[in-house]
Amino acid sequence: MKSPRTWRRLAGTAATALMVTAGVLAAAPSAVAKANVLTIDKVSLQKPNIQVKVTYSCDPGMDHELVANARTLGTGTHGERIAAGTVKKNKLVCDAHDHLTQVTMHPGQASPFAKGDKVRVTVFYFDNDGFSYAHERTVAVL
Repeated sequence: MKSPRTWRRLAGTAATALMVTAGVLAAAPSAVAKANVLTIDKVSLQKPNIQVKVTYSCDPGMDHELVANARTLGTGTHGERIAAGTVKKNKLVCDAHDHLTQVTMHPGQASPFAKGDKVRVTVFYFDNDGFSYAHERTVAVL
């Protein structure tokens, strides 16, 4: 059986380890947990284009673009319509903090969007090697 003195030492050691761990986590930059994240804030029709407001964060030194695509859901009388837009890498602020950008998606040839169209919007990062990641999707009515 352990003496009360031993129990106090064990409890003190455990408390110290817990405080050190908490201090390390508190001192760690918040970017570690949230870098390279995308959130779609708003989708709107700005004839003939579709605009999407995106909150993003990315690691410093990242070499990628932010891409947005829109596609109608249900073909209706006009058939499927698509649009795409890009924010070039030199326009992104990559410091692991949240930033807001607006992507203007231009429709494909002869595929105008109309008020009331239901669209699926996808935003993602695209790097120089052809990889895409951090896909975020939403469905909106224009």
